[in-house]
Amino acid sequence: MTDTPIRWFRDGRLARLRLQRPARHNAISTAMWRALPVLCREIDADPEVAAVIVEGEGVFSAGADITEFGTVFADADSTAAYNAAVRSGLAAVEALDRPSIALVRGLCVGGGCGLALACDLRFAGDTARLGITPSRLGLAYSFADTRRLVQTVGPARAKDMLFSGRLMDAAEALAIGLVDRVLPDGEAEAAALDYANGLAERAPLSLRASKRMIEAMMAGADSDTAETAALYEAAYRSADFREGQAAFAERRPPRFRGR
Repeated sequence: MTDTPIRWFRDGRLARLRLQRPARHNAISTAMWRALPVLCREIDADPEVAAVIVEGEGVFSAGADITEFGTVFADADSTAAYNAAVRSGLAAVEALDRPSIALVRGLCVGGGCGLALACDLRFAGDTARLGITPSRLGLAYSFADTRRLVQTVGPARAKDMLFSGRLMDAAEALAIGLVDRVLPDGEAEAAALDYANGLAERAPLSLRASKRMIEAMMAGADSDTAETAALYEAAYRSADFREGQAAFAERRPPRFRGR
């Protein structure tokens, strides 16, 4: 534990991006939202990172730090600056170049749920409680955040969550697709790490192409973008593809290098 409210560190081939304000249930401060793009750039710059775990110390996150609201929403300029920081932070997590997994334990509410939705997958402990609560505060959820929610659970369930502001348990979250796995609390971390370490054995170029293609489709593309076409072609010219073929022929595990 350090005094840094958010940080990342290497754990083998994984990056672990951790919220560290347990006394405040990992409420996300303005400084933490602003730190996210910087931390994500650092993660993307590390060639040894194969996947990212996003987590909280103790619970996942109770959401944005409401004690700051009197300051950050004091006037139009401060409101615009704060909302831009939140959007940039979540966009940076969504844009990570490696697969990302939210490890959700305990509370995952409001901006915390938005952070989990910015990840590719969500593994939850069985006592997790999830919800999005702007209707309880008189706020509106951003377009980008609403898009992620609708893409994950569908429009009717997104309306239910946003209209009611209610918290749901892990079983319901799994049933509606808000989370992808539910494990007993004591097993959730090990399951997320095991899955992420499994991804570290897969071809990085294949993972990157899959992630970017799905993102392009969800953004409305109905054919290749310049980026997805380039990623597709690059995979077939890669040393990893040659290694995959050789490993298959030799009946051994492949040793992918991301090139």
